[in-house]
Amino acid sequence: MNHYVEFIQDVLISVHANLHDLHEKRGFADPEELDYLEGRIMSYQEVLGILKQSAREFRIPEEELGI
Repeated sequence: MNHYVEFIQDVLISVHANLHDLHEKRGFADPEELDYLEGRIMSYQEVLGILKQSAREFRIPEEELGI
């Protein structure tokens, strides 16, 4: 497997794990902390969106990357 694909997959695993963790924390967060968590969730989702768009532009199947 191409090292670049492995690299992107590793990054995606981390992004998905962090998103999962943030969603769990959101369930029992204080109102002040909730805004912070929501901002982080939106940031991670934006990164995923950028990766998906780039994959489309480079004609890389999203399934190959695990997006």
